[in-house]
Amino acid sequence: MKRFALLTSGGDCQSLNATMRGVAKSLYEEYGKDVEIYGILEGYKGLIYGNYKLMKPKEFSGILTEGGTIIGTSRQPFKLMRTLDENGLDKVKAMKDTYKKLKLDCLVILGGNGTHKTANLLSQEGLNVVTLPKTIDNDIYGTDMTFGFQSAVNIATDAIDCIHTTAASHGRVFIVEVMGHKVGWLTLHAGIAGGADIILIPEIPYDINSVVDAINKRTNAGKRFSILAVAEGAISKEDAKLSKKELKAKQEKSPFPSVSYKIGKEIEEKTGQEIRVTIPGHTQRGGSPCAYDRVISSRLGAAAAELIKKKQYGYMVGIRNNEIIPVPLADVAGKLKMVSPESSMIKEAKGLGICFGD
Repeated sequence: MKRFALLTSGGDCQSLNATMRGVAKSLYEEYGKDVEIYGILEGYKGLIYGNYKLMKPKEFSGILTEGGTIIGTSRQPFKLMRTLDENGLDKVKAMKDTYKKLKLDCLVILGGNGTHKTANLLSQEGLNVVTLPKTIDNDIYGTDMTFGFQSAVNIATDAIDCIHTTAASHGRVFIVEVMGHKVGWLTLHAGIAGGADIILIPEIPYDINSVVDAINKRTNAGKRFSILAVAEGAISKEDAKLSKKELKAKQEKSPFPSVSYKIGKEIEEKTGQEIRVTIPGHTQRGGSPCAYDRVISSRLGAAAAELIKKKQYGYMVGIRNNEIIPVPLADVAGKLKMVSPESSMIKEAKGLGICFGD
């Protein structure tokens, strides 16, 4: 009997279920009745405290189009994994004990950057681990694409599309705040797809005067409105010069709930125009996965099962040039895939007249 377990960790997204389905269907296809698949409930928390259940084949039916995760998820900071819990429990030892108790042949982990740090730690501790790249931010190193990203792009784009009509009707400046604390892939793609006039992302610190100049240029050209796609982690050139400690202290004292309100206030003071802020928030993580994500989730799931069949552990299943590839966990953990300010995509967007505030 072969025994495997599935674990989803970190923020949810639209294609977690679709990807688990891909893994499970492929394993059932390979091993038939000689396989048991366990669901580790609520992420690494379930692995630490032994919260799991034996999954039935029928539980993986009908979930291709279902968002979220049927086994739950939670955030367990990697930096605290070596810290004992409030009852003195060694978390790493506890995770290894659960793995051994279930007599697993492999643990399949679906998650983002923090998740991959812990997955790499478990691999180094001797567990058989295969991972899959989940995040709406598309910031995992070693893969061109993550599942969940395109679905989130579609939702953020829809939000910008909807803002266009009301912005045009009232002649206002609208700011749509898109998810992304550290990287701007989601804002960049949604901004271009939604026809935003200004896109502000963490990788390109902005000058508010450049932003105002772009708005004034549109106004002088007879344009009645402007739309900004702003990443929640967008940062001004002044703040980018601060240390992490200084920036955190400044943000804690800020009277604004987010960077978009700060930018909106500054634009209003400098232009006199009406400003409105829209934050789609967690809607970007929700709903049914788009067709693209369903396809790559199915492919990635099947590829993960193939790695398991070959006993090729310690790898993340990635996509490069539309081909599925195994990427060593050690090459993934602790690295972010950032938007390069010099990338062709940024240059092409600027060629369209989009302002990045630099």
